[in-house]
Amino acid sequence: MKAFFISYFRRRAQPALRWAAGLAVLLSCLGAHPLYGGSAPVILALGDSLTAGFGVAEKESYPARLQAILQQHGQPYRVVNAGVSGDTTAGGLRRIDWLLRLNPAIVILELGANDGLRGLPPAEMFSNLEKIIRRCRDHKARVLLAGMKIPPNYGEAYTRAFEETFRRLAEKYRLHYIPFFLEGVAANRELTQADGLHPVGAGYKIVAETVWTYLQPML
Repeated sequence: MKAFFISYFRRRAQPALRWAAGLAVLLSCLGAHPLYGGSAPVILALGDSLTAGFGVAEKESYPARLQAILQQHGQPYRVVNAGVSGDTTAGGLRRIDWLLRLNPAIVILELGANDGLRGLPPAEMFSNLEKIIRRCRDHKARVLLAGMKIPPNYGEAYTRAFEETFRRLAEKYRLHYIPFFLEGVAANRELTQADGLHPVGAGYKIVAETVWTYLQPML
């Protein structure tokens, strides 16, 4: 696992989609896909490339797989994929007000990996995530917070501060919390793409199952 994360955070991030363009794509999908019609409550998957499903077909992304799991369990929720490759917590904060127009019942908040990749201050990441959480709460949306990990080569103090950011927010706001979003996937070459960063389809399947474990009590 250590080798995976060293590779993960030494590599440059994949070129980010502009957040406005990502919103335009999402708007197009919402208007065109029958999945997003009707009055079923929305689960908003807000995140970066790990949510967008970088490198795999749309149906293999974790939000699409989560939608299938929900349907299998007779849950009427609609999962909206609001992942943008390369996004940071600051990018998510810029997008959240627009996305909350969907009136989500639940927001799965998966952001922060790119902040760590760029060595951004954990205090800044904490502030951005906190603002997103508060805005979700203002709109009566419950938050499932996804935690991430970072390699020790950034220094013990930074590593500890980065990882504790998610736990501190979960405790402060009493959030449902996934300790490690890539549990069971990171460092497994059979479950990650050649870049060593993103899951393959089978890896996203495990991610979806992990998310479902923590999401189910919220339904």
